[in-house]
Amino acid sequence: MTSSDADPAAPAPKRRGRPSVRRELVEREIKENAARLFAERGVAGTTLQDIADATGLTRQAVYHYVANKDDLFAQLVSEIADQPAQVLHEINSMADLAPIDKLRRMAHSLAVNQMTNPDRFRLMIRSESDLPEHLAASYSASRRRVLKELIEVIDAGVADGTFRTVNARTAALGIIGMLNWIAWWHPGGDDQTVADDLAEMAVRIVRSDDREPQSPTVEGILANVRVELDVIERLAGDGRPNPPAVP
Repeated sequence: MTSSDADPAAPAPKRRGRPSVRRELVEREIKENAARLFAERGVAGTTLQDIADATGLTRQAVYHYVANKDDLFAQLVSEIADQPAQVLHEINSMADLAPIDKLRRMAHSLAVNQMTNPDRFRLMIRSESDLPEHLAASYSASRRRVLKELIEVIDAGVADGTFRTVNARTAALGIIGMLNWIAWWHPGGDDQTVADDLAEMAVRIVRSDDREPQSPTVEGILANVRVELDVIERLAGDGRPNPPAVP
């Protein structure tokens, strides 16, 4: 068989060191199509052949990139869970940033991550209750890490007077809940502007304002979150699903 007869779906030859660009692109496309199909149909309702068809590969070619459907799902869950927590930890470790700047950057990062990977987040909400025990434990641990990083930066802002005296855990959960809507209502496009707006909303939830009395109560915090959610609901329009869970 000549080179012109080669199967175009066949994977690139394996090489030592960094994977080939082609392999990285194909793996990414397989994962994106798998996330979309899993989110739409559920993992049980999606076959590896469905993923192969969506990617433009033969089923046999897909096996060069993933061991099986369950392994592919496990990879997606791990990436969804680990990346946000790691990014927030890196931001929180930036000693040159004030707490308000850290919180703004954290919220912006979470927003962009949701907007660029909506299928993956919808997949997680749909599949969360059915995760195998080891994946459920890993996912829960990562969500706790995200919450911990937000709590730390909010506590730091309260300590330096930038933020109101709030319950940091409640405020962090409110911010996460607000951002978790994005995968459902964001239509795509203009991601940076939307992320900027949402980051400012997150900061306003806790920022100190000398014109208002200090409000350390849970009711006061939730009232502020409700204002921001009202804005999001107006942007989203009708036909929204129930909000996703928070850590």
